[in-house]
Amino acid sequence: MPTSLTRRHLVGSAAGGVALAGFGRPLAFAQQAEFVFKLGTDVPDSHPINIHARRAADAIRQQTNGRVDLRVFSNNQLGGQSDMLSQLRSGALESFALSGVNVLSTIIPTSSVYGLGFAFPNYDAVWRAMDGQLGATLRGQIEKAGFVVMDKIWDNGFRQITNSVRPINEPKDLQGLKIRVPVSSLWTSLFVSLGAAPTSLNFAEVYSALQTKVVDGQENPPVIINAAKLYEVQKFCSVTNHMWDGWWFLINRRAWTRLPDDLKEIFARNVNAEALEHRKDVARLNAGLRDELTSKGLVFNDVNPEPFKEQLRRSGFYAEWRKRFGEELMGQLESAAGKLG
Repeated sequence: MPTSLTRRHLVGSAAGGVALAGFGRPLAFAQQAEFVFKLGTDVPDSHPINIHARRAADAIRQQTNGRVDLRVFSNNQLGGQSDMLSQLRSGALESFALSGVNVLSTIIPTSSVYGLGFAFPNYDAVWRAMDGQLGATLRGQIEKAGFVVMDKIWDNGFRQITNSVRPINEPKDLQGLKIRVPVSSLWTSLFVSLGAAPTSLNFAEVYSALQTKVVDGQENPPVIINAAKLYEVQKFCSVTNHMWDGWWFLINRRAWTRLPDDLKEIFARNVNAEALEHRKDVARLNAGLRDELTSKGLVFNDVNPEPFKEQLRRSGFYAEWRKRFGEELMGQLESAAGKLG
């Protein structure tokens, strides 16, 4: 997508993608499908999750001879995450890429455990946890809640803090800062513990809230900062890596049970394969976007995480959430990522 496109054009192109029912997908193929799955996401159409989901959809369509049609609806076209989760539970939506730290935690509180502040030092620790015992435990909890979940979690990336007031170098720089966070008790608790003034908003409201100064800042991975053009309404980007988040690929159980076993295998194999490719893409993009975002006006600064972790220890943040999550989950997280306190 050309970088000169406006944010309005970005949203418009997302809607246009739905009108085409996927990249180059023949209409006859879609009409002949025995099984149609709608996939909803809440990020702009240019985000890698939508690109790789469409690649999975193309492979599924080809390998099932058009019997399964996965249609990708990006950029909140089917509603915000809370709306899409309700649709998924009712069966109005067949599949949904969903943050475990955010909306899913309203149903399964422990699903947000991997979002603890400053839990992961790097991606090696993330994948040890999420492709290992912690991920397996969380998928089991998701299945018990009535959903089907694919084996591989998709990467949303490490999150950074942007704002229009000042660089964030130490916890004191967050004092009183009005920062948008997703609708999540963990996110709110994290930033209250760090001295900020968090405001919960769905992602669709973020750009306008920053533009009108309802909030001073927000926190997201660089891919989203770039794709949603948040650099247009923010000045500073502090590389805090304060949280890693990922998307679970969830499926309505009734829709899934209608698929014959051979089609389930094709569907799951391709979705999981694209999840792994998506991880590589997001990691590469997040690593390379600093120069591009600097050229667009963002001022970056690197942050030492240790004073922030110490503030969270002193505030009782880790102790409180250890009680909520329980020793088993915390043990699985810390065995992959290190002791949190």
